[in-house]
Amino acid sequence: MKPVWIIDDDRSIRWVFEKALARENIAFRTFSSAREALAALDTEAPQVVVSDIRMPGESGLELLQKARALHANLPVIIMTAYSDLESAVTAFQDGAYEYLPKPFDVDHAVELIRRAMEEGARQDTTAEAPEAAPEILGQAPAMQEVFRAIGRLSQSHATVLITGESGTGKELVARALHRHSPRSAKPFIAINTAAIPRELLESELFGHERGAFTGAQTQRRGRFEQAEGGTLFLDEIGDMPPELQTRLLRVLSDGHYYRVGGHQPIKANVRVIAATHQDLEARVKQGLFRDDLFHRLNVIRLRLPSLRERREDIPLLARHFLIKGVRELGVEAKRLSEATLRYLAAQEFPGNVRQLENLCHWLTVMAPSVSIEVKDLPPELRSETAAPATGGWVAALEKEIEASLRRGETGVMGELTRRFEKALIVKALAHTGGRRIEASQLLGLGRNTLTRKIQELGIEPGKKGGD
Repeated sequence: MKPVWIIDDDRSIRWVFEKALARENIAFRTFSSAREALAALDTEAPQVVVSDIRMPGESGLELLQKARALHANLPVIIMTAYSDLESAVTAFQDGAYEYLPKPFDVDHAVELIRRAMEEGARQDTTAEAPEAAPEILGQAPAMQEVFRAIGRLSQSHATVLITGESGTGKELVARALHRHSPRSAKPFIAINTAAIPRELLESELFGHERGAFTGAQTQRRGRFEQAEGGTLFLDEIGDMPPELQTRLLRVLSDGHYYRVGGHQPIKANVRVIAATHQDLEARVKQGLFRDDLFHRLNVIRLRLPSLRERREDIPLLARHFLIKGVRELGVEAKRLSEATLRYLAAQEFPGNVRQLENLCHWLTVMAPSVSIEVKDLPPELRSETAAPATGGWVAALEKEIEASLRRGETGVMGELTRRFEKALIVKALAHTGGRRIEASQLLGLGRNTLTRKIQELGIEPGKKGGD
């Protein structure tokens, strides 16, 4: 085990650390100057460095800069008097793990060193990871199913329908499908059909001829033409106006389309990937979405799990987004404490991965110290409306019921019962790897009853096992 280095010209401070660390069975080495420590750094690598800022000769800040240059992941704790606040800010900007104000509580100092040791060990395990971040992160079984599906579809030209709540990463999956397809050298063109006014959407998709309507000064290529040979991603397809649904169906059926105001058919060599957060089957029943278009799009369906269904991925994603935020904003590195990671993993995150990313972006800028504690989270995430960090699902359900009643919603019991049943079945299927017989036994349902409910609730479990 590598030692913790204590660097301070004050003999009494070194003595306090020596006694405290020996009592905790933590290996240590002490130095009376930064120059001594820097000389030792040429041949040794400590686990953690604790250094005073103001010392004769080279300062703790100079030591911090040189130590981090030699060992990028080395946690350095800077000790400073309260009057050295400006120096502490500089220390953070130079990559200090944390600063320890003098006079300090010995137990607090030891706890801080232990946290730094854990962080250093975690950094060591990831130090050899490649610089390029993965396209999509996820270790949960539900995400592994998504990765397997992308792999199976890598050589396919088939139309794919991606479903999932808002913020689950549907466009990321669409881009991954394109990147790993035979069309990867051609364009990937994305359009959010809900974000474009309906009167402009037809022209956006199919282009227009000069003079086709007032303001059409020149011919314009639409998204289908722009995506020629590649992939066209139609996001929020459930909001597409009925007249556009008809035109899209025609393209998918016979492979040709016309520009607005045009008379010459244009052949479409495009793979279509569509996505929606809505229940398309329900919209078909309501007459809001064409049944024949639904079946054309629903060749292969890929369901993305909500963040609530993959809580074990929350720490992984949060660390990734913090690193990303540091790179993008050019600020000092921040780290989430283990307690904070546990707290976040218990939250509901209705906005899913997008909400978690926005939270980490906020923390990158607003968290007051390098180590982010629960108290540093934004108030709305620590309020009584946030999901209880230690269970309490009945209390959470009661709050949901009260909120629904206050909003004047009707059919509350039916809707909540549907969501409750869906959550039970999804979790049971995930637990059994998609094996329905085993899941039905765990839930106390007959196999036929489970199959019927899967269909009624629009659940699409991953296929595993031999049922």
